[in-house]
Amino acid sequence: MRRFGVAQTAVILAYVGTVIVNYLAISLPIGGLTTREVSDLYPALFVPAPYVFSIWSVIYLGLGIYAVAQAVSPLVGNQRVRSIAWWFALSGVLNSVWLVLWQLLAIYWTVPVMLALLATLLVIYLRLDDGAPRGAAERWMVRLPFSIYLGWISVATIANISGALLHAGWSGWGIADVTWTVLLLAIATLLGVLMLARRGDLAYAMVLVWAFVGIAVEQRAEPVVSAAALTAAAVTALALLATAWRLLSVGGRRRQTAA
Repeated sequence: MRRFGVAQTAVILAYVGTVIVNYLAISLPIGGLTTREVSDLYPALFVPAPYVFSIWSVIYLGLGIYAVAQAVSPLVGNQRVRSIAWWFALSGVLNSVWLVLWQLLAIYWTVPVMLALLATLLVIYLRLDDGAPRGAAERWMVRLPFSIYLGWISVATIANISGALLHAGWSGWGIADVTWTVLLLAIATLLGVLMLARRGDLAYAMVLVWAFVGIAVEQRAEPVVSAAALTAAAVTALALLATAWRLLSVGGRRRQTAA
């Protein structure tokens, strides 16, 4: 049986380092502006209300649980969990680099870093979702935290690109900002529905609903955007409920068959 080693240590150090950088970003803050204050400089219509960003507390709590769980039994010997260790370490570095760049107003550079973070989380997600059976510990302490993390970074990537384009003074090819935002909401909704249909990932979809409602609240001065965001939240929530019912039904049939 494999035991605690360098990779597991790297996970713990990456987690602690990321938390420290985030703490400094709030307490100093880095560059003299908080993350929210920088966001306010680029008021893209896809940005949600401030309270929505409290999801980071949930994300870091989940990642903290993963960092500990992956280092002890029974998950320390789990090959699937071990396979994501260095990818998580990389994601921690990218998270911290993005935060520093954002608060130093290096907005353009934040986009490739955010895309790299998204790609890293996708690799982790796919490695964890290889179709093989998983126990409760892996499901709740590993898979769930990364579903929530990937869901939020999916939203954050769109918001980041929107802010960078606004910073660049992009004209939108003559298409109004409201129209672009509605289109982005439709794409994000489709992504959520596909994740439910293909992966049955309820947590990922819940994060999108949380973000969509937050966008509706923040952009209430733009009735079209607010209505589109509420529609996106409603569609995703209905798909989520339908998927939850399907999963419960399948689980019930399996238990009856086993009995």
